[in-house]
Amino acid sequence: MDADVIVVGAGLAGLVAAHELTSRGRRVALVDQENAANLGGQAFWSFGGLFLVDSPEQRRLGVKDSLELAWNDWQGSAGFDRTEDEDSWAVRWARAYVEWAAGEKRSWLTGHGITFLPTVGWAERGDLTAGGHGNSVPRFHIAWGTGTGVVEPFVRYARQAVRDGLLTFHHRHRVDHLVVEDGTARGVRGTVLAEDHSPRGVASNREAVGEFQLAAQAVIVTSGGIGADHDIVRRHWPERLGTPPAEMVTGVPAYVDGRMLDISAEAGARLVNRDRMWHYTEGVRNWDPVWPGHGIRILPGPSPLWFDALGRRLPGSCLPGYDTLGTLRHLRTAEDLAGHDHSWFILTQKIIEKEFALSGSEQNPDITAKDRAGFLRERVLGKGAPGPVDAFLRRGADFVSAPNLEQLVDRMNGLTDKPLLDAAVIRRQIEARDLQMANPYAKDAQVQGIRNARRYIGDRLGRVAAPHRVLDPAAGPLIAVKLHVLTRKTLGGIQTDLDSRALGADGTPVEGLYAAGEVAGFGGGGVHGYNALEGTFLGGCLFSGRAAGRAAARQTS
Repeated sequence: MDADVIVVGAGLAGLVAAHELTSRGRRVALVDQENAANLGGQAFWSFGGLFLVDSPEQRRLGVKDSLELAWNDWQGSAGFDRTEDEDSWAVRWARAYVEWAAGEKRSWLTGHGITFLPTVGWAERGDLTAGGHGNSVPRFHIAWGTGTGVVEPFVRYARQAVRDGLLTFHHRHRVDHLVVEDGTARGVRGTVLAEDHSPRGVASNREAVGEFQLAAQAVIVTSGGIGADHDIVRRHWPERLGTPPAEMVTGVPAYVDGRMLDISAEAGARLVNRDRMWHYTEGVRNWDPVWPGHGIRILPGPSPLWFDALGRRLPGSCLPGYDTLGTLRHLRTAEDLAGHDHSWFILTQKIIEKEFALSGSEQNPDITAKDRAGFLRERVLGKGAPGPVDAFLRRGADFVSAPNLEQLVDRMNGLTDKPLLDAAVIRRQIEARDLQMANPYAKDAQVQGIRNARRYIGDRLGRVAAPHRVLDPAAGPLIAVKLHVLTRKTLGGIQTDLDSRALGADGTPVEGLYAAGEVAGFGGGGVHGYNALEGTFLGGCLFSGRAAGRAAARQTS
């Protein structure tokens, strides 16, 4: 045996599993097709949001949360409808995860040195129904250090395990086969890739220079999802979301290629819920890209006006920050929009200064560096848009501004192959909305949402601009942002039991084979069902990676 356990994938789930194993004295071989600069995988690049229930941070802000409320929100969002088959383990994973988020999760994280900003974000505010999709209350806890800070302790543990002789890194080793003998996973076989010193996230070469094989008592697959391969995304794009876009931007590095899903299936693991995926409608092209097609997601407050490609304001719950997949479904299923892959935000300088955040560790240098003074200076006391947002305003290909609406629409039309927008039509819609601002009550759902948000102190102080007319010159200049579909997460994958054991077609475990993180749908083959509540992706890697490591440690005792 080359190790007690082989972990395939050096992202967050793999690092957590490795820590659980090495802390119990198991020898681990950690195999990854990228170089050492990419430890932590996609989690390193994330904003670091974590879903917690009834936390001290919530209570200090006057947020009343409970396990019962969170579980109601989760079920309404997930919409589990395959409970006798593909969702049979996903439902159990979901309940276990929400209980963890309402219980041990926060103390476990702080035990690893992970702490949180004092404010709690309100992501995925929902579809405007009590029993449907969305968070009833703010639950988005941002880690000091963003995703980089969440990854850091587990990278540190791995490096210490190397010094202790318990862990061996096999970088630039691409797994092509899981070795299964007599129904039991015994190791991996694959290709050694040529050395590549590219910086983190930059696409690396795929030149083969050799082959390898490793043997162990168990294998844990933690290789991530499909978000960088647009062909695979389109292949599994569900009919309920209409037609897939002809053009998308990419929210994950090029190595997020989904290869291990089919490789695991060939070894006997069952893949479920492959038609469930999570992509954002608020993607913009990165003016300073790291990987091919690099897109950044805007994390909007509730005030930008959202228009489709033909200049019509989006309906109902298709509001900024409310219902990600509901908005995607509308934009991809409306018959006259099928040929258009973009939509628009129109907002004011006053709105962008307070409400625009950009997802990603590199777009939030103050939080990533745990610079509390810088955070206060930049986001609370500072004037103007935060530095990274201002850089997109000045240099982003999808941003235009103008002193009046007619000039703005003319510049918006300049960003498309042919002019699709009529300034007079857009003006009528904005003026109708602006008339709603004269009173503290309104019939416009978005205006109601803005006023509701400002009742929460966290939003009022740092996230939601004071209500104002979009066409008020004092709030200008006007700004428009061309929005693209940004690929991100795979919600289905390898079906697993609560010990992260990979299950076969007959529902019984494939002996010695485990799966965790995104490749397992973050647990059970689809813990989120059809919709995520946000802050649940990093947490899913932590929870399922922990379960896989602990179970594999028991197996190899």
